[in-house]
Amino acid sequence: MTGGNGDTPGETPDDAQLDVFRVDAHAVNVRDLMARTVADLYSHLVTRPTGRAVRLAIESQLEEMERPALSLVDFSSVSILDFSCADEVVAKLLLSLRDGGVGGNAWVLFQGIRDFHRDPIEAVLDRHRIQAVLQGSGGGAELLGPVHPMDLELWIRVEEAGRIARTDVTGGLLRSADDEARLGQLLRNRLVFRHPLKGDILALSALSRELAPVSPPAVAPPSDATDSSGEPS
Repeated sequence: MTGGNGDTPGETPDDAQLDVFRVDAHAVNVRDLMARTVADLYSHLVTRPTGRAVRLAIESQLEEMERPALSLVDFSSVSILDFSCADEVVAKLLLSLRDGGVGGNAWVLFQGIRDFHRDPIEAVLDRHRIQAVLQGSGGGAELLGPVHPMDLELWIRVEEAGRIARTDVTGGLLRSADDEARLGQLLRNRLVFRHPLKGDILALSALSRELAPVSPPAVAPPSDATDSSGEPS
């Protein structure tokens, strides 16, 4: 089987082929994007129309990307996040990517996540029965959303390793007969990344570090951070 997220078993591409493939980092500072799409309160990600405007702006940018992209969606400057915006900017964005509605080669890592962001994000992930990879200010990543314990265990192994060479996947990463199917599910849900030529498996956090030179600078957290409010609609 071949594709943007996989490779053909048994084939070993030569170095010239490997040099052709590139992944772009698509850096999204949510506050800056809101400044271009809504009128005011750039640090307050509230109301569904605001969230929809931000999501559509991200999707439009991704559709213009010529190469596979890791979208780094930075929430560090968002001081208020309600459920309706979490539904649009997190859940519906992920669903659009997985359903092929936005390009075919994009992955998302939500960065700058703090405690008050987690409740609305977790609620909408639970509602849609999907998962997302989140990264806090300390750099550690977590898989949030309803997930089978064995899928989570496999994701953690990838996260802890960072990058797993193709030759170490079978017998190293995959430790049981069910692990291959579980890995396939993680790949289909875009929760980990497989280099389509090398066949290496990468955690999204590791991929972001490899693309770090084009990542946005860190933004200091706002001082007016508050609890989330609002309800899904």
